[in-house]
Amino acid sequence: MNIAIIGGGIGGLTTANALFKKGFKVQVYEQAQALRPIGAGLSLTPNGLNSLNAIQPAIVESLMSAGSPMQTLTLKRSTGEVIASEPMTTMQQYGQPMLNIQWSKLQAILASTLPPEIIHLQHRCVGFEQQDNKVEVHFANGKTVQADLLIGADGINSVVRQEIIGDGTPTYAGRMSWRAVIQYPHEQLSPNVAILVTASDGKNIVLIDIGEGYTFWSAGVLLADDSVCQRASDAKVRVLEFFAGWTEPVEAIIEATPEEDIVERPIWDRPPLPRWSKGRVTLLGDAAHPVVPSLGQGANMAFEDAYELAEYLSTAPDIETALNAYENSRVPRTEVIYNRSAVRGHDSYRPDSETTFVKMMNPSQMSQDDFQAWLYSYPPSIFH
Repeated sequence: MNIAIIGGGIGGLTTANALFKKGFKVQVYEQAQALRPIGAGLSLTPNGLNSLNAIQPAIVESLMSAGSPMQTLTLKRSTGEVIASEPMTTMQQYGQPMLNIQWSKLQAILASTLPPEIIHLQHRCVGFEQQDNKVEVHFANGKTVQADLLIGADGINSVVRQEIIGDGTPTYAGRMSWRAVIQYPHEQLSPNVAILVTASDGKNIVLIDIGEGYTFWSAGVLLADDSVCQRASDAKVRVLEFFAGWTEPVEAIIEATPEEDIVERPIWDRPPLPRWSKGRVTLLGDAAHPVVPSLGQGANMAFEDAYELAEYLSTAPDIETALNAYENSRVPRTEVIYNRSAVRGHDSYRPDSETTFVKMMNPSQMSQDDFQAWLYSYPPSIFH
């Protein structure tokens, strides 16, 4: 089977690895001119790491060397007062750490395990046409390719999604974010530690060690307007104004970050879909089920998607049966995660957000206290 994947991000590259291992002919088409570093870090949770390990153990070994397993999460008020500090016990409970890593490092590791000739840069998908036995994919550079199956892993603004679903622009969640990665030595920024700082006016910022001497910071505020600044210098001034006077090292690390390294972005999501596929075309990752980042499950759900889709395609008698099985398995699970993420994201910006974060750090106090076990104990072994 010849399979075309649109999108060379985390979901697309993971899916390519999973399918390549199964013996499929895979081609990845990415619109960017190069796989460049971006100012982001992310958390890989046990369910995601288990999925990656089932796809290719060597990937997880490389990630462990490059990332930082979180050992402690500390919650502070914007004045500097420590509210709570808890050890992370996912390794003891679920057999995998909470691993924090640079987004671009993860992307590079995933790409390095694939034959370079199957990754095609500067290929922006502009549409496709389905026929009985193939899909014809069109690109902005004039190129056309044919495949037996097309997978849209092209993110929240997926072109493939619009062709088969047509649900327009994503939904603004009422929050603006700024994020960056920086080498910034500071006595409070210890290895394997994350610090979450919050205020009662709908602002918070997290500072996370992501390995190799780098810190990832991500700030968010409630904002009615989803417009972003046209100049990098204005974005930096904007976030500094929102977090002026906050406890060290919040204001200092923002000030030390080069303006061109700060990514300003509205927080969006899309309501869950009952189906992701049409004929020989399906969706994966943020193209299928984008969520607000309150649970850190975007990449981890994409890893699960990739693993399951490859398993179904390798065992089902035909594409239709495989895609039906894929959706029947993935849609219910991702909808639960969407709903939980939306509620957590909303509560994180309320005046009593401090209570929400304390409960987050002590899951036994939360309603549905089995949620974390259900989430992190996802078993790739269901196919074996």
